[in-house]
Amino acid sequence: MKPLIDSPWRRLDGRQIELPIKDAVAAAIEREIADGHKLKVCIGTDSQVRGKLVEFATVIVFVREKKGGFMFISNYKTEQKMGIRERMILEVARSVEVAYALCDLLDRYKVELEVHADINTDPHFQSNVALKEAMGYILGMGFVFKAKPNAFASSACADKVV
Repeated sequence: MKPLIDSPWRRLDGRQIELPIKDAVAAAIEREIADGHKLKVCIGTDSQVRGKLVEFATVIVFVREKKGGFMFISNYKTEQKMGIRERMILEVARSVEVAYALCDLLDRYKVELEVHADINTDPHFQSNVALKEAMGYILGMGFVFKAKPNAFASSACADKVV
């Protein structure tokens, strides 16, 4: 499987991003800074099981302070069978992969980064089985970790495009 960072990316309106994603992110940050916006980037992944397929969507959400935002999206499908814990950890791994590929760029522009996990902090929900591993993985990589209900990049944005 090729790295997610090299996968096709698109905008919410469906337009393909022609540049390599790191270049597209750099161009977006430069444009937003030139327009006077303070940015934060949140990266998240969600998945859905549909029959034999597991469909994933990873998003890079650019949040403009007090001015809305926009996102870049990458979708991926697999027929690999997996349980809920494995699927949650794979979602986190995809988000961490993108965050790791972009962190030097974001540091250069002094853009805050958060990694969002579509995992519920309430133990009554199935996704909670992967909370400790996901939190350890993300924090261990040095990223800011957010879980539900604060993980809007994965639980709202990626959820809408998976």
